[in-house]
Amino acid sequence: MSRSLIIPEGYSSALCLRETQHAVKYIKDVFQQALSFALTLDRVTAPIIVTKASGINDDLNGTERKVEFSMKEFDCEAEVVQSLAKWKRTALYKYDYLPDEGIYTDMNAIRRDDDVDNTHSIFVDQWDWEKIITAEERTLEYLKSTVEAIVKAIAYTKRKVNRRYPQLKEHISEQVFFITSQELEDMYPDMTSKEREREICRIHGTVFVMQIGWPLKSGKKHDGRAPDYDDWLLNGDLLFWNSTLDNALEISSMGIRVDSESLKKQLAACDALDRLKFDYHRMIASGELPLTIGGGIGQSRLCLLLLEKAHVGEVQVSVWPQDMLEKCEEAGIMIL
Repeated sequence: MSRSLIIPEGYSSALCLRETQHAVKYIKDVFQQALSFALTLDRVTAPIIVTKASGINDDLNGTERKVEFSMKEFDCEAEVVQSLAKWKRTALYKYDYLPDEGIYTDMNAIRRDDDVDNTHSIFVDQWDWEKIITAEERTLEYLKSTVEAIVKAIAYTKRKVNRRYPQLKEHISEQVFFITSQELEDMYPDMTSKEREREICRIHGTVFVMQIGWPLKSGKKHDGRAPDYDDWLLNGDLLFWNSTLDNALEISSMGIRVDSESLKKQLAACDALDRLKFDYHRMIASGELPLTIGGGIGQSRLCLLLLEKAHVGEVQVSVWPQDMLEKCEEAGIMIL
């Protein structure tokens, strides 16, 4: 196994298999309505494949291999999406959305280079969302208010789920603790970034770690970020304490998107200025695409958290290493 599998001592799912399947649908129905209302979002359809030449696919940390294939009827290479950060911004432009209006969609992706463990799968399902903002709203204060609205929607969904399934006992704290990645490193200089996230989340419950992408004072990055979607000074990860796994759980990566200035600065830092040849990047550099904020919210991860599960395979169907399947079966963790 690429990562260590956590088997919580004495773990037993609070819900049986059929209850779990019903609860997964209930969570998705309730939460996406709450999210849509909180952020003024319309649901739209989205692609699962894009052409390689479009440059529209996400590069994530910049190192992951995309799933690529050729097509019989088309003389071009296609890719399975890794996320829809770039596509959403282009869609808002094409669909003539206005400031304080946005979209969300069900995004299904394959990330072939992801490690798999209790919370990671090569199959990624999330609500991808994007919203137009004004130049004056490109601030940390606006980012924080958006995070708080999302947390309220998650906490509301958890209350609804707990009422339907009273055997579930955990709660979501609506009080978000905001901290920059540099402040977190200064607080715990001898820990790794993941160890820092675990410690701060253990203390505060709900945490948003801001400003991820640029190297820290130590010379290391808190985490990798592609240079052409989030502004690295106006982004972050939303974490919740997962008592079942005794660890922090990232539910969302989000941020205010790059404008012309931050795009060129981040591309230069990654030696990737050649991407300005793509239409998407050219339209940002010229100010043609709208200014936006957006992110992804993991569907299966949210279900894992709210249903107090030990493994994401309990709420989604994917492919897992055989030894992981055997250990889960021995521990009574039912992988779908």
